[in-house]
Amino acid sequence: MPQVIRSIEIKAAPSKVWHWLATQAALRRWISSNIEIDLRVGGAYRFLGPDDQTWVSGTVIELEPERNLSLSWLEEGSGWLHPARLVITLVPTDAGTRVTLIHDGFEGIGRPDWPDTLEDYERGADLHRVLDKLGDLVSAADVQQ
Repeated sequence: MPQVIRSIEIKAAPSKVWHWLATQAALRRWISSNIEIDLRVGGAYRFLGPDDQTWVSGTVIELEPERNLSLSWLEEGSGWLHPARLVITLVPTDAGTRVTLIHDGFEGIGRPDWPDTLEDYERGADLHRVLDKLGDLVSAADVQQ
Protein backbone atom coordinates (compact mmCIF):
# COMPACT_ATOMS: atom_id res chain seq x y z
CA MET A 1 0.00 0.00 0.00
CA PRO A 2 1.55 3.34 -1.03
CA GLN A 3 2.09 5.63 1.95
CA VAL A 4 3.53 9.01 2.79
CA ILE A 5 5.37 8.59 6.09
CA ARG A 6 7.19 11.13 8.23
CA SER A 7 8.54 10.61 11.76
CA ILE A 8 10.14 12.72 14.42
CA GLU A 9 11.67 11.94 17.79
CA ILE A 10 10.45 14.30 20.52
CA LYS A 11 12.23 14.42 23.87
CA ALA A 12 9.07 14.18 25.95
CA ALA A 13 6.87 11.41 27.29
CA PRO A 14 3.91 10.28 25.15
CA SER A 15 1.54 11.90 27.68
CA LYS A 16 3.10 15.32 27.03
CA VAL A 17 3.01 14.83 23.26
CA TRP A 18 -0.58 13.55 23.40
CA HIS A 19 -1.63 16.81 25.02
CA TRP A 20 -1.14 18.41 21.57
CA LEU A 21 -3.47 15.87 19.90
CA ALA A 22 -6.14 15.69 22.59
CA THR A 23 -8.06 18.95 22.08
CA GLN A 24 -9.27 21.10 19.24
CA ALA A 25 -7.38 24.10 20.68
CA ALA A 26 -4.11 22.14 20.70
CA LEU A 27 -4.59 20.79 17.16
CA ARG A 28 -5.19 24.37 15.99
CA ARG A 29 -1.63 25.20 17.06
CA TRP A 30 0.04 22.77 14.62
CA ILE A 31 -2.42 21.08 12.22
CA SER A 32 -4.58 24.05 11.15
CA SER A 33 -5.65 27.23 12.90
CA ASN A 34 -9.24 26.69 11.76
CA ILE A 35 -9.75 22.98 12.47
CA GLU A 36 -13.16 22.07 13.84
CA ILE A 37 -13.09 18.56 15.30
CA ASP A 38 -15.23 16.37 17.52
CA LEU A 39 -12.50 14.27 19.14
CA ARG A 40 -14.34 11.00 19.61
CA VAL A 41 -14.60 7.93 17.40
CA GLY A 42 -17.12 8.80 14.69
CA GLY A 43 -16.72 12.53 15.34
CA ALA A 44 -16.46 14.82 12.33
CA TYR A 45 -13.72 17.29 11.49
CA ARG A 46 -13.01 19.89 8.83
CA PHE A 47 -10.22 22.38 8.14
CA LEU A 48 -8.57 24.43 5.44
CA GLY A 49 -5.38 22.69 4.34
CA PRO A 50 -1.94 24.28 4.47
CA ASP A 51 -2.24 25.33 0.80
CA ASP A 52 -5.05 27.72 1.92
CA GLN A 53 -7.20 26.38 -0.94
CA THR A 54 -8.21 22.79 -0.16
CA TRP A 55 -10.77 21.93 2.50
CA VAL A 56 -10.18 18.57 4.16
CA SER A 57 -12.90 16.74 6.08
CA GLY A 58 -13.67 13.34 7.53
CA THR A 59 -14.26 11.49 10.75
CA VAL A 60 -12.23 10.18 13.65
CA ILE A 61 -11.67 6.49 12.94
CA GLU A 62 -9.60 5.60 15.99
CA LEU A 63 -8.54 7.42 19.12
CA GLU A 64 -6.26 5.74 21.65
CA PRO A 65 -4.92 8.26 24.19
CA GLU A 66 -1.14 8.46 24.17
CA ARG A 67 -1.00 5.97 21.25
CA ASN A 68 -2.77 7.08 18.08
CA LEU A 69 -5.24 9.29 16.29
CA SER A 70 -6.63 8.04 12.95
CA LEU A 71 -8.80 10.13 10.64
CA SER A 72 -10.54 9.49 7.37
CA TRP A 73 -9.21 12.14 4.96
CA LEU A 74 -11.19 13.60 2.08
CA GLU A 75 -10.17 16.55 -0.07
CA GLU A 76 -13.43 18.38 -0.74
CA GLY A 77 -14.06 19.37 -4.37
CA SER A 78 -11.12 17.33 -5.66
CA GLY A 79 -13.11 14.51 -7.24
CA TRP A 80 -12.33 12.01 -4.51
CA LEU A 81 -15.07 9.38 -4.30
CA HIS A 82 -13.68 7.80 -1.13
CA PRO A 83 -11.48 9.11 1.66
CA ALA A 84 -7.84 8.32 2.23
CA ARG A 85 -6.54 8.12 5.81
CA LEU A 86 -4.26 10.00 8.19
CA VAL A 87 -2.74 8.10 11.11
CA ILE A 88 -0.65 9.73 13.84
CA THR A 89 1.08 7.27 16.17
CA LEU A 90 3.03 7.82 19.37
CA VAL A 91 5.56 5.21 20.49
CA PRO A 92 7.61 5.57 23.68
CA THR A 93 11.37 5.51 23.19
CA ASP A 94 14.37 5.79 25.49
CA ALA A 95 14.68 9.46 24.48
CA GLY A 96 10.96 10.30 24.65
CA THR A 97 8.40 9.65 21.92
CA ARG A 98 8.58 8.66 18.27
CA VAL A 99 5.72 10.44 16.46
CA THR A 100 4.84 9.05 13.03
CA LEU A 101 2.43 10.60 10.57
CA ILE A 102 1.13 8.33 7.81
CA HIS A 103 -1.11 9.28 4.89
CA ASP A 104 -2.39 6.21 3.05
CA GLY A 105 -5.32 4.88 1.04
CA PHE A 106 -4.71 7.07 -2.00
CA GLU A 107 -5.23 4.16 -4.38
CA GLY A 108 -8.83 3.93 -3.12
CA ILE A 109 -9.88 7.58 -3.54
CA GLY A 110 -11.55 6.80 -6.86
CA ARG A 111 -9.34 8.89 -9.13
CA PRO A 112 -7.22 7.27 -11.85
CA ASP A 113 -4.49 9.86 -11.26
CA TRP A 114 -4.09 8.92 -7.58
CA PRO A 115 -0.29 8.37 -8.02
CA ASP A 116 -0.05 12.11 -8.75
CA THR A 117 -1.93 12.81 -5.52
CA LEU A 118 0.52 10.58 -3.65
CA GLU A 119 3.42 12.58 -5.12
CA ASP A 120 1.70 15.85 -4.13
CA TYR A 121 1.44 14.61 -0.54
CA GLU A 122 5.12 13.59 -0.52
CA ARG A 123 6.07 17.13 -1.58
CA GLY A 124 3.58 18.67 0.85
CA ALA A 125 4.92 16.65 3.78
CA ASP A 126 8.38 18.10 3.20
CA LEU A 127 7.11 21.61 2.53
CA HIS A 128 4.69 21.98 5.45
CA ARG A 129 6.66 20.02 8.08
CA VAL A 130 3.76 19.73 10.54
CA LEU A 131 5.67 17.31 12.76
CA ASP A 132 8.37 19.94 13.25
CA LYS A 133 5.66 22.36 14.39
CA LEU A 134 4.47 19.74 16.88
CA GLY A 135 8.02 19.15 18.14
CA ASP A 136 8.56 22.89 18.61
CA LEU A 137 5.32 23.21 20.61
CA VAL A 138 6.18 20.29 22.89
CA SER A 139 9.70 21.64 23.47
CA ALA A 140 8.45 25.17 24.17
CA ALA A 141 5.85 23.84 26.62
CA ASP A 142 8.56 21.90 28.49
CA VAL A 143 10.72 25.03 28.76
CA GLN A 144 7.82 27.03 30.20
CA GLN A 145 7.07 24.46 32.91
